[in-house]
Amino acid sequence: MTDTAPASPLPDGQALAALIAGKLCHDFISPAGAISSGLDLLKDPTAQDMRDDAMGLIEASARKMVALVAFARVAFGAATSAERFSGAELGELVSGLTEGGRATLEWAAEDASYSKAQSRALVNLAYLTMAALPSGGVATIATRTDGGRLVIEGRAEGARARLKGEAVAGLAGQPLSEGLPGQWIQPYWLWLTARDAGGSLVVQADEGRVVLTAHMPN
Repeated sequence: MTDTAPASPLPDGQALAALIAGKLCHDFISPAGAISSGLDLLKDPTAQDMRDDAMGLIEASARKMVALVAFARVAFGAATSAERFSGAELGELVSGLTEGGRATLEWAAEDASYSKAQSRALVNLAYLTMAALPSGGVATIATRTDGGRLVIEGRAEGARARLKGEAVAGLAGQPLSEGLPGQWIQPYWLWLTARDAGGSLVVQADEGRVVLTAHMPN
């Protein structure tokens, strides 16, 4: 018999904030570093032949940074004056963040008006659906109303569609027993968003297919 290390406890408010801040810093550092590198090239008198490449790097990285910030304002915070968001607005947030990845996004969410909690669940679920396709495939995001509740469904279909162990634990509201906290925190945040709103989250994973379904009150 082998000993199994005990799972870490679920984070309290301060620990949760630290984990989210750590994830955001991890996401922001790549485009921020690329912008800095591009600016260094522009200032280097010996690299003027790379000026066009430097400008392209800065522009692409700046777009990525703006997309990350816009997404994070809805996905992780309430730092926005809007109380509700349209389906089209949320679709633009997700597509802006996932553009250029291997998976294809099919946005089939109704262009309705979604509350902050519904919007937070929708964009996080969409992002995690895309993340379940590391080798490519199609991620379909759809919404519908069923019995007075909003149903948000993300279907990831691809040859290697899968969820990492950290994501499985987070989506079930379980503490992280092993693996990377940065891979766990967003799935756990989605579970917490659904639970705190009085909703629920269901996960189905089969070969070549992952389905995430959130039931949120209207």
